[in-house]
Amino acid sequence: SHVQPGSLQLPVQCWGKVWRWLLEARLWDHPSGIITSGLTWFWIILENYAYPGVMLIGTDSHTPNGGGLGSICIGVGGADAVDVMAGIPWELKCPKVIGVKLTGTLSGWTSPKDVILKVAGILTVKGGTGAIVEYHGPGVDSISCTGMATICNMGAEIGATTSVFPYNHRMRTYLEKTGRGEIAALSDEYSDLLVPDEGCEYDQIIELNLDELKPHINGPFTPDLAHPVSKVGAEAEKNGWPLEVKVGLIGSCTNSSYEDMGRAVSVAKQALDKGLKCKAQFTVTPGSEQIRATIERDGYSKILGDVGGVVLANACGPCIGQWDRRDIKKGDKNTIVTSFNRNFTARNDANPATHAFVTSPEIVTALAIAGTLNFNPETDYLTAPNGEKFKLQPPSADELPKRDFDPGQDTYQHPPADGTSLRVDVSPQSNRLQLLEPFDKWSGNDLEDLLVLIKVKGKCTTDHISAAGPWLKFRGHLDNISNNMLIGAVNSENDAINKIKNHLTGEYGGVPDVARHYKANGVSWVAVGDDNYGEGSSREHAALEPRHLGGRAIIVKSFARIHETNLKKQGLLPLTFANPSDYDKILPDDKISIRGLKTFAPGKPLTAVVKHSDGSEDTLELNHTFNETQIEWFKAGSALNRMKELQH
Repeated sequence: SHVQPGSLQLPVQCWGKVWRWLLEARLWDHPSGIITSGLTWFWIILENYAYPGVMLIGTDSHTPNGGGLGSICIGVGGADAVDVMAGIPWELKCPKVIGVKLTGTLSGWTSPKDVILKVAGILTVKGGTGAIVEYHGPGVDSISCTGMATICNMGAEIGATTSVFPYNHRMRTYLEKTGRGEIAALSDEYSDLLVPDEGCEYDQIIELNLDELKPHINGPFTPDLAHPVSKVGAEAEKNGWPLEVKVGLIGSCTNSSYEDMGRAVSVAKQALDKGLKCKAQFTVTPGSEQIRATIERDGYSKILGDVGGVVLANACGPCIGQWDRRDIKKGDKNTIVTSFNRNFTARNDANPATHAFVTSPEIVTALAIAGTLNFNPETDYLTAPNGEKFKLQPPSADELPKRDFDPGQDTYQHPPADGTSLRVDVSPQSNRLQLLEPFDKWSGNDLEDLLVLIKVKGKCTTDHISAAGPWLKFRGHLDNISNNMLIGAVNSENDAINKIKNHLTGEYGGVPDVARHYKANGVSWVAVGDDNYGEGSSREHAALEPRHLGGRAIIVKSFARIHETNLKKQGLLPLTFANPSDYDKILPDDKISIRGLKTFAPGKPLTAVVKHSDGSEDTLELNHTFNETQIEWFKAGSALNRMKELQH
């Protein structure tokens, strides 16, 4: 997922090798648009393939989008998907179940997005880890099918394994409108199996009254810092966050349905009728080719353009940092508001000083028109060019188009009936594509005297470990993309980003540069991290890169689920401090030996002997979640290596 040239008109020669490879691999045949991205994948799945009761895994953390159709859709790393396609069972520790009981009815400015923004504020970015979130209660029926998908999609931001809604008439209507009437009828027949069991119990219960829920906006820098829209202006003034909204961005895989676009259009049209346009820049990212074509046919795109919007390609775009932003310079402190799901530091525009807030598309549109965070559309007035004061009325829109969806452009290329003669050509001179080489096997011994490459302080998402945006052009070339490894992480030694000490030379350098120097000198290393390490995107390169550059273990207080598995898949040791306070005992110039690997077994802790530069030592207990199969991955050097071993 997320492999795309973006919405810019890039020279064909820049993408020639990639396009040729895609054509030869029979993956794509449409060089005039975008390569199918994670964004399009979610809505294509919802529009075509998800159905109540299905279990599906997808190679992106926002795969749970399908929960809006009563599906169990779980995000995984790419290697997990490879296993399944190769006929190897996929394993998951049995999750807990968090119940979210919804009462009341959504109305006015309150949207489905506000449900998950509120839940994120309650549970935080790690409160859903190891759990499925099951929404239930009478309030569910007031939410559209695509609205439920929005809520499930952003459940990834609370660490949930997945989220799911019970089957109801809103799902039936969506299935019928997307050409799946037979599935709708079958779901009706077995509807008692697609709702919570009578008297079922949850590990945790959260109750939300939708009658009382107010529009929310979360941020900056983390998707769980929740504020009612009515209070965010005051919070911004108190905390020194820029009040001026520079850019409003709607769309992304979270909020880009026909209904979402319609509610944004409802707000935009009110402003246009009074002669107003957006004070901020405004961008629109449709959720799929079908949504793009349908909103263009139905006039939505024109209204959004008339109010000042630019309709981008139906792609991940700015949500994953594919944004050639030119209105500010890097380091300029500014505010943007989006309807995306993530707002980590520098995620959208590579500028660490950008304060990004996430909210619903209609609130984004209202704030882009007002040009300030200090605007509450429920109570505040706008001023028309003629001096007239007016209030925006709550948005209204069709849940689904009155006519059938327009499927748009068909870019599918059927694979050949016989692919045995197919040859995939990757030039050795390419800086975009590179064939992978197997990682080395475990030596059979304990890991001795590993250097501490970096001790990370605070939040470290997969964006911090492997940045997206312009780096995505190197996703097919492991060595080149490894030049972004951990460049966004904060070094606990000096509170600096991408500045660590090379303990072989005594000089300071960038994280990838120091790692490469260690590797060239045959020195293995370990990285140390804080809580919820690796939250965010299921970015497999965040595991591939440390392995490629000589890493052997990642030791942290706690992991996000997908990243922990990805590390195991690549032959690394994801380990957690048995005593989280032991994090404080690790110093930047320590050497760490990991003992107990010769008797490595499920449930049996490993030991870290930490040698300090003053000659003293600490012995720490390290926990792990490896099962027997995963231990075989480690011994083989990676899951892929182990798969090859089993072929012989």
